[in-house]
Amino acid sequence: MAGDDLTATPRLATKAMLKHDGVRGVELLLLPERVVLLNKSGAAILGLCDGSRTVRQLVDQLEHEFDATDLVNDVMSFLDDASGQGWVVVT
Repeated sequence: MAGDDLTATPRLATKAMLKHDGVRGVELLLLPERVVLLNKSGAAILGLCDGSRTVRQLVDQLEHEFDATDLVNDVMSFLDDASGQGWVVVT
């Protein structure tokens, strides 16, 4: 992902699926042969990666939902990592 592209539109990779484990009360990212336990913020970011929002829109929505400011760098860093892991595709 271009490190500063707020107009990019991230979406979950075709092979990835988010799942809530109600028994354990955790969010999971299911991948072929791998399960990733997500923290609340990671799950929130990936939950918005549906290809219909820009990174800027993701950040705006997360700042509103978490009553926070200045999340741009954190979200961009997470998306860079997630893209490198093959969890998201950014166009």
